[in-house]
Amino acid sequence: MSTTENASTETPKSQPKTNTPLDLTSYHRIVVLTEGMTTPFSAKTAIGLLRFRGEDVVALLDSQAAGRTTEQCLGHGGNTPIVAALSDVDRPDALFIGISPPGGRLPEAMRKAVYDAAEAGVDVVSGLHDHMIEDEQLAAIAAKTGAKLIDVRRNRFRETAKHATFPANSVRVHTVGHDCSVGKMFTALEVERELLRRNEDARFLATGQTGIMISGYGIPIDSVVSDFVNGTIEGMVLENSSHDYLLVEGQGSAVHPAFSAVTVGLLHGCAPHGLILCYEATRATTKGLDHVPLKSLAELKTLYEMLASARNPCQVIGVGMNGRRITPEEAEVEKARVSQELGLPVCDVYRDGAGMLADAVLELGKKVRS
Repeated sequence: MSTTENASTETPKSQPKTNTPLDLTSYHRIVVLTEGMTTPFSAKTAIGLLRFRGEDVVALLDSQAAGRTTEQCLGHGGNTPIVAALSDVDRPDALFIGISPPGGRLPEAMRKAVYDAAEAGVDVVSGLHDHMIEDEQLAAIAAKTGAKLIDVRRNRFRETAKHATFPANSVRVHTVGHDCSVGKMFTALEVERELLRRNEDARFLATGQTGIMISGYGIPIDSVVSDFVNGTIEGMVLENSSHDYLLVEGQGSAVHPAFSAVTVGLLHGCAPHGLILCYEATRATTKGLDHVPLKSLAELKTLYEMLASARNPCQVIGVGMNGRRITPEEAEVEKARVSQELGLPVCDVYRDGAGMLADAVLELGKKVRS
């Protein structure tokens, strides 16, 4: 097997468009690299792995936080240790890069750990825009030791949308947001988890690097050429349409000045029946652009329904609130306010679980199939 792999490759038209050559869920002794960035703001990928694949994560690697636990630093993962070097871990089978920095570049402080892993014959999985296989020195080391370099974002998708007709019984639900990094992936995964708990046939469809690392499957949509975003997502939905419920992970925001293109492409490509509007309580300005105020939830509800319905009749069915910056008491007041304003169920998914949103998905299913 080649020592350099990409986790999503173009395949013949008769084959699934999101084939993953290597099963990322086959790793069960993962070390997550967060060197110098073990904070809730910076280590988004690490937090996702700890929450949804915690049984496979044996340690975080950050020499600046060594000796502490992931629970102490990130609020997730219990007693999972933070170590100073890969050699501190017994029999690691993969090093996952656990950050999602602006621009997707590998911080220089992490380069040594990646090289050390390759030297030790440990596979390295990266969701960054910097592709490891383009580093000739690193690729040479991997070729010598047999380590695999897996660039999750590397892809060659080249399909435009065909305005496909989807099977009538497969209900498509898509998470959208009032901004970036508000919990769209988290909400979709928690709704899938709750539906599966109820013995419903549901599948999470990842569209970002963290979701792919968690589920082992998906499309790195922000790395797909813009002309092919809609068609690539359309293809993924079609190949999964045997499932009763599809939870399509959202990206960005339709009103974010930098990232709106991928958001709208997702909306039209997956042609959802229903949307879950995700937001972070108290956030007032756009991430990375503090001079740009956010739109109201009422404005966004109208906008998202209009944009989505241009492809397929669609409505917002519920609201996923990220209440990490407010107290439980404040969260109750906020949920009641937003529910009254929008006439929708509002769920603080982090605190309350996704039961209320799963109820909304099942109710939508009844309407779609009636």
